[in-house]
Amino acid sequence: MYISFSPQRRDDALSVSRQGGILTINGDVFDFSALPEGATIAAENSPSPWITGPIEHINGKLHLTLLLPHGPGPSAVVAFPEPLVDPDDGPLDLPHDPKEVEDDLDA
Repeated sequence: MYISFSPQRRDDALSVSRQGGILTINGDVFDFSALPEGATIAAENSPSPWITGPIEHINGKLHLTLLLPHGPGPSAVVAFPEPLVDPDDGPLDLPHDPKEVEDDLDA
């Protein structure tokens, strides 16, 4: 599997896990395991608004691009993310910036 990212300023979150050819994106399950070698699902036919480009099966690997939401002022890691190549099954470690922690001095 080869997952590219398209960073976008958004306030929502993205959670993705993989199980073989199945991706779970924010709780919605998408099974791409039956997509034959050389086949393409055009971007406009994507089953998820989080998938921004074509979904292709090339040389035995699923290739797709996911929106990558980020807050204001993302780091270079988030603004120019490296693709995930052959990620393990389970939750994917998506490029992200650490959340800011507010000190609660009034507690």
